[in-house]
This record gives sequence, C-alpha cells and structure tokens, in this order.
Amino acid sequence: MMIIGIDPGQDGGIAFIGSKVTAYKMPGTERDIYDLLAEWPAGEATLSTIAFVFLEKVHTMKGQGIASSGKFMQGYGFLRGVVTALRYPLHDVTPQRWQRALGCLTGGNKNISKQKAQQLFPHLKITHNVADALLIVYYGKLFIEGNIKKEG
Repeated sequence: MMIIGIDPGQDGGIAFIGSKVTAYKMPGTERDIYDLLAEWPAGEATLSTIAFVFLEKVHTMKGQGIASSGKFMQGYGFLRGVVTALRYPLHDVTPQRWQRALGCLTGGNKNISKQKAQQLFPHLKITHNVADALLIVYYGKLFIEGNIKKEG
C-alpha cells in the first residue's frame, strides 16, 4: 500500500509512505512533478498499491497578489489533474483538518509543523518544504487505518 501526501505550492513538497517514508521538495517543473508521482519509487507506485493521494485543499489568501494567486491555483489545478490522469484515488484535506487531527495548529507558523514532523519522523531530515507534506501523508495513513473519522 502506498499513500501520497501533497503540500501544493512552489515551497511545498510531496511525501510517500509505502515500504519506506520519503519526502521531496516540490519539483521545479510540471514534467518533474508528473515523473515523481508516476514513477516513485521505481515502479512501486501502481494503481494496485496506491491507497490514496491526500492533497491539501488550498485557496487564495487575503493580501496575496493576483499574479501569485493565479500561479498558485494553477499549480494546485495541475496537481489535481496529474493525480486524476494517473487514476490515483484523491482525497482533499484542509490544513485545519489535518493540523487539528495531528495536534499541530500552526496559525501560519511553519516551525510548528516542522517540529511535529521531526517528532514523527526523527530519521528524516525535515525542512520547511517537506514538513507539511509529511504531516499530510501521516494524516492520510491514520485516516486509512480508521484512526481518524471522515469529515462531515
């Protein structure tokens, strides 16, 4: 079974829980994003092994410029499209939902999520880029195992 957690955005990341836990800074190009999601790790990610992709549900933020908002939402839409094209089951999760479930409401302070990710994954080098993706994938694992109830 493979679970993927995605923190969208240029400063986000993609994390995987399968036979091991791995996290990557968000690749710089759309092709690199596609390749990572389609081929990681060397064929382990197939439709039969993917349990879910947990994608952080985002929206534009007050004070964010129009151009940066447009680029951010374009990237989010691209991620949804790639996951859909690869036929991986997709589950949107709001930041408030996964943060509350993991006891790390950040209020926008990335150091809180970095500290929580380091606590959960002490063997990994945690950066601001991968911290949220790791927490999202961990939330997904708990959700699939039935340790977190479905929203709504």
